[in-house]
Amino acid sequence: MNKELKRVSTVVLLMFISLFLSSTIIQVVAADGLKADGRNARTLYASYSAERGPILVDGQPIAYSTPSGDDYKFQRVYTNGPLYAPITGYLTLNQGNTGLESELNDYLSGTSNDQFFDQINAIITGQTPKGASVELTIDPVVQQAAWDALGDYQGAVIAIRPKTGEIIAMVSKPTFDPNTLAVHDTAAVIAQYNALLDDPTGPLFNRTLEGALDPPGSTFKLVVASAALESGQFTPESAFPNPASLQLPQTDFSISNADGRTCGPGETATIATAIRLSCNIPFAQLGAALGSKAIRDQANKFGFNESVSVPLASTPSVYPRALDEPQTMLSAFGQSSVRASPLQMAMVSMAIANSGTLMKPNLVESITAPDLTTIQSFQPEQFGQPISQATAAAITQMMVDSVASGAASNARIDGVTVAGKTGTAQNGEGEPYTLWFTGFAPAEDPDVVVAVVVQNGGGLGQNGTSSGISAPIGRKVLEAVLSR
Repeated sequence: MNKELKRVSTVVLLMFISLFLSSTIIQVVAADGLKADGRNARTLYASYSAERGPILVDGQPIAYSTPSGDDYKFQRVYTNGPLYAPITGYLTLNQGNTGLESELNDYLSGTSNDQFFDQINAIITGQTPKGASVELTIDPVVQQAAWDALGDYQGAVIAIRPKTGEIIAMVSKPTFDPNTLAVHDTAAVIAQYNALLDDPTGPLFNRTLEGALDPPGSTFKLVVASAALESGQFTPESAFPNPASLQLPQTDFSISNADGRTCGPGETATIATAIRLSCNIPFAQLGAALGSKAIRDQANKFGFNESVSVPLASTPSVYPRALDEPQTMLSAFGQSSVRASPLQMAMVSMAIANSGTLMKPNLVESITAPDLTTIQSFQPEQFGQPISQATAAAITQMMVDSVASGAASNARIDGVTVAGKTGTAQNGEGEPYTLWFTGFAPAEDPDVVVAVVVQNGGGLGQNGTSSGISAPIGRKVLEAVLSR
């Protein structure tokens, strides 16, 4: 009898343990996955039954929910959708979310751990649950100025305050209207999504920080100059031979400066002159002298080869490993297999502008619960210290000279000292150039950093220039900030 009782007790105990483990796995381990599963209709209806929190710019909603009068109760609406689509992303009916709608979904839907007691209170009081509101760091005037300045070009503009990391403008074109993806008609959403996906211009990508990145061209010289000065072996006046063309070692390939001439009139050219006039040959020689490891180590300090969350996740900018000597020489002026986003090149300028200290870029000013209590508030956070104050000062002066009397002169602003660097990157034989500008102002006490990329040669193929197209865009954005 005792033996039978023991057997029954053992079976009951095992069943209890199994039940405990399975419920624990479902409620703790698998909960998030089950919640996110598109087949979970209960979760889908629940996500729309609550009033989703708004996304705000300067206190005004750029995304909000309004009663829909159907089974889903609420409809997502995007104010000036195309302007802010790369930031907000979209919220679709069972077809996935992107942008901040995805990254901050738990807060916007009211289901984050920080809002647990709000959920309990809503259940007890019978109130309709609401999501938190998200206030962005975007300045609407600067955002509109960046949009207008970019015009019909394919590319992106980002503006950041270097002392805090606050992103005040983030524009990407071509773009799309997220309202067309927020309708409660699955067939219509899928049709619109497929049309956007098939568009060869890639309107769904936020070009400021993701997608197929571009070679940074001569803007990358800022990274190489930083590596040179930080090594202690070079100064801005370190000079290199100054031919009009240079054959790369171990190859039959020759490189030249943008205008096909020498870098200034002398037999040698300094690092400072090569930055001012944006010359390739001196930097190719500097790259060979430094070696790819030193350049890569410096690039990594600026954020290359890692994804940076703003909280939108960036595609890592790339400075590759194990480059041979000719590849290293090409990489020293932003060619070879170097790739960068505007966010990344803005981060390089941020560190230079901020006396060598790089602050972490950020889009979110605050997250506020429906009862107006603050869930999160923005605090400036240091990303790293890529360069010394002395190196930052030296490179700033070189960038100022580039705007004052060099390749970036189209970024000049009357009465303001602007620091800037252009870049015209090649993309293969016969392919249109990629046109860059990055810089900051006022150079003595920088208030804003800007990075601009214009793809497809600005519609001019290989006749488009960064000084003619990207630098004026950057200037207009800087002016918009300085006039505030």
